[in-house]
Amino acid sequence: MENEQVIETTVLENQLPAYTLNEEQEKKEIIGRYRALLKSLRPKLKRGDKELVRHAFEMAAEAHKTMRRKSGEPYILHPIAVAMICVEEIGLGVRSTICSLLHDTVEDTDITLEDIEREFGSEIARIVDGLTKIATVMDANTSQQAENFKKILLTLTDDPRVILIKLADRLHNMRTLDSMKREKQLKISSETIWVYAPLAHRMGLYNIKTEMEDLAMKYMEPEAYKEIARKLSETKRERTRYVNEFIKPIKEKLQKLGFDFEIQGRPKSIHSIGNKIKKKGVSFEEVYDLFAIRVILNSPADREKEDCWKVYSIITDAYTPSPERLRDWLSNPKSNGYEALHTTVMGPHGKWVEVQIRTKRMNEIAEKGLAAHYKYKEEKSDEDRFDKWFGQIREVLSQEDTDGVDFLQDFKTSFLAEEIYVYTPKGDVKMMPTGSTSLDFAFAIHSAVGSKCIGAKVNHKLVPISHKLRSGDQVEIITSNKQKPSEDWLNMVVTAKAKAKIKDALREEKRKIADEGKYTLQRKLENMGVAYNNTNIDELVHFYKLSSSLDFLYKIAVKQIDLRELKAFHVLGDKLEAPKPKIILPAETPHEITHQKTYSKKDSELIIFGESSDKIMYSLAKCCNPIPGDDVFGFVSTGKGLIIHRTNCPNAAQLLANYGHRVVKTKWAKNKEISFLTGLKIVGLDDVGVINKITNIISGDLKINIAALTIESAEGLFQGTVKVFVHDKEELEELVKRLKQLQGIQSIDRFDMEDAK
Repeated sequence: MENEQVIETTVLENQLPAYTLNEEQEKKEIIGRYRALLKSLRPKLKRGDKELVRHAFEMAAEAHKTMRRKSGEPYILHPIAVAMICVEEIGLGVRSTICSLLHDTVEDTDITLEDIEREFGSEIARIVDGLTKIATVMDANTSQQAENFKKILLTLTDDPRVILIKLADRLHNMRTLDSMKREKQLKISSETIWVYAPLAHRMGLYNIKTEMEDLAMKYMEPEAYKEIARKLSETKRERTRYVNEFIKPIKEKLQKLGFDFEIQGRPKSIHSIGNKIKKKGVSFEEVYDLFAIRVILNSPADREKEDCWKVYSIITDAYTPSPERLRDWLSNPKSNGYEALHTTVMGPHGKWVEVQIRTKRMNEIAEKGLAAHYKYKEEKSDEDRFDKWFGQIREVLSQEDTDGVDFLQDFKTSFLAEEIYVYTPKGDVKMMPTGSTSLDFAFAIHSAVGSKCIGAKVNHKLVPISHKLRSGDQVEIITSNKQKPSEDWLNMVVTAKAKAKIKDALREEKRKIADEGKYTLQRKLENMGVAYNNTNIDELVHFYKLSSSLDFLYKIAVKQIDLRELKAFHVLGDKLEAPKPKIILPAETPHEITHQKTYSKKDSELIIFGESSDKIMYSLAKCCNPIPGDDVFGFVSTGKGLIIHRTNCPNAAQLLANYGHRVVKTKWAKNKEISFLTGLKIVGLDDVGVINKITNIISGDLKINIAALTIESAEGLFQGTVKVFVHDKEELEELVKRLKQLQGIQSIDRFDMEDAK
């Protein structure tokens, strides 16, 4: 029944204010922004630098002179804006400015890498090459974005500036996303939340990470974003009053003790508030940490830690701390260089408040990340955590045959996750991503140790290889020469190194078995008078619909392929020719698509079904159960056709980030005859007749059909789930509004059907 709902798929440009500048005004605007860039760069300019920057600007301006952005403005304003972000918000210098100005020239204009190398040298050419996107079109099963990202990371390990400029480029694209089509906004936002925001976080660029997350939410969940922004604005005055009251006693004490400091209240980002509302199932009013208090000390290098702990002592004397919420990143800085003390204390009027304590140096590293980190590192010669991190990435990138999407997923879990600190039996510390297991730790020590791992002792207790480690664990690995990696090991590890080494070992094992298949096939072909050569092997691989000759020979060895089928082949000399495939009619004829429009090559990255009023067949994603009125997008999956997801679906970011080219813009057509199944989670005070009141509103007042209802009560509270058939989002919102009016109802949240199982 639900498959008969009408859905319209249309592509509409956003209605934007018309671009109005004339040629003369444009020139003034470009020169003005270029001068502002030079002014920001002035403290970093050495002899001859100004001329180089000017040359890069003129070269880029000339190359892009006929190009426009989607908003209508001259394209050159984009590279200038990217350079400005690099200088002002990341703290990069002259070379990065030149690379930023030229970052799109090789891909989009007639300028070549050789031209850039001739004019500016090999270092700048190498960075620009890293920034140049892959222009070749990938096949449908490979994600162009993932492959592109892998290429950038190859250069990142040589020069971290590549990724920093790439982040600046992505941030400016996010800031100017209004002029893009809706499906492009979804694709770019998802890619940003999936890869670029975590990468900015790992590079220590907290402000950029936060802005990226907020902007992505603005496009992916516009209603939730606007609602939180409105409530933050409405409560600003009340928050400021509270912050001032909280700060007053601390300020007085710090001044009295002669500290040189600044103290401020900073609001939490809209995205992090939205996340908390979703994860904890609370309302905006129940989110206690809408802001954090930050104390920044001006302390000499030799007194930094001591001063931070003194301030911690002053704050916890004034307000009671929550012991489990102390985060000490002074003794153990994060791998992205972040150092600070965080604590949560009980402030006035019974409100929990997060306090962050750091010095000016630590603050600059927190704001400017990697660039500031290298500035302070110049005095030290030892390898630090950033260098180790780059070393680990280099090792994984050396596995050349990794598929782009797999690589991106491994990179995300292995290198962008928060880390834990684990100790060897001798007390050496190892940094591992959250979620690491004993097996990950074994591979971190050495690939040979990992391959032979049969278990571990964690804090002197025996645990299996799949045991998840926690910060502070001391781990001793137990090995056996009889052990070897198996397929299910891949599900037990999160680090890219462990995954790569297990895949290598499995491939090697597969090759040994495939050799037996090769011997069997050779004999069979000899009996047929056919040569064992690449042409014939390729013909067979194609016939059996396999991806490689290794898979084919392996399947022969393990008896998954019956070579008796070779009787049907034609033998021409020493060549094999596959028989023509029989046409098999499907047992069940699928519903037809009423109309499918064919598009030119230019539109091929976007598959568009139908005109605005065409009925098309689709299925609803089980992971988020969209209903009419939800903000949705269509995703063209292989084999399953068009699947409709909500834009805030848990899987949306991953799908759009890896396969953005398969997104179809969709909107609901009105059809009140079809009902859609959705679910509500209700929490409230357990009272006599509460179930009766709920069912009366659903079935009696609103005439909505109930599919299932479960209620559990304990200690005076009840928690219930109700599955109902509604026609659209408006009907669901009316139901929620009516239920919330019942006395004793604490919260009502929509849940996904998958979660309810």
